[in-house]
Amino acid sequence: MSKSNNKTVPTPRSPEDFLASVEHPRRREDGVALLALFNRVTQLKPVMWGTSIIGYGRYHYKYDSGREGAHLMTGFSPRKSALSIYIMPGYRDLAAMLDRLGKHKAGKSCLYINKLDDVELPVLEEIILNGLAYMRKNYQTWDE
Repeated sequence: MSKSNNKTVPTPRSPEDFLASVEHPRRREDGVALLALFNRVTQLKPVMWGTSIIGYGRYHYKYDSGREGAHLMTGFSPRKSALSIYIMPGYRDLAAMLDRLGKHKAGKSCLYINKLDDVELPVLEEIILNGLAYMRKNYQTWDE
């Protein structure tokens, strides 16, 4: 059984301090809005993961290789190029919701949004809640 040595782990830095340090004014403003949205929707305590991800909850994963560890259940990061929304373990069967979301790009477990004005926030909330429900049903999870 191989334990993970993830680079992205919880840190003691406060999400508010991190957001205050975001240089791009629009990213900082959208990051503060996302912090409020995620806090309200998830009802979980935000935790900094690494230097730039604000995460909510944790889940245990184990790969076929035996590698295992813990990672955030959901979260976001106001990156320079876009707002990154993390829905773990990805956007399976969410096509209908994504069609209603607005302007975005989707990666494997990341949703990329240029600015919050480009999307329908109630749909983003649905996607976050759907991801949390999936994680709680399919993985060992815990709240922080």
